[in-house]
Amino acid sequence: MYKLVSAMTLALFSLSVSAAEHQVKMVNNGKDGMMSFEPTFLKAEKGDTVKFIKTDAAHNSASVLVPAGAKEWKGKMDEEIVVSLTQDGVYVYVCDPHKTMGMAGVIQVGKPTNLDAAKAEADKLSKSFVMNKDRLTKALAQVK
Repeated sequence: MYKLVSAMTLALFSLSVSAAEHQVKMVNNGKDGMMSFEPTFLKAEKGDTVKFIKTDAAHNSASVLVPAGAKEWKGKMDEEIVVSLTQDGVYVYVCDPHKTMGMAGVIQVGKPTNLDAAKAEADKLSKSFVMNKDRLTKALAQVK
């Protein structure tokens, strides 16, 4: 019985250790220009989390497309949010008040099972951007 409990504890510990927490900063001016998430593209594994870090004021993170079975999110203004990545696929998100400025990002988790849908959503969103029109296209070009 002791060996069984020890083996189960070790297995559960191994699962929790393998999950990573990634950080994405919400910035007014970053590596990808004005009003951006840093990084704009993130590759993660199923079970990982992403913490959206408030670096500058007046930002949030809100999903606009998630893989089937994944939970959508909408962070409050000026608050950090932690998002669990539970499904393989491509996640597309924006900052609501700066969406028209092209403040958007992409997360790839495992296999990009919904890449065509993500590209269609990115095309639709990019048409509404007044700047940074190619930001999502560049981010999606990194999906493999």
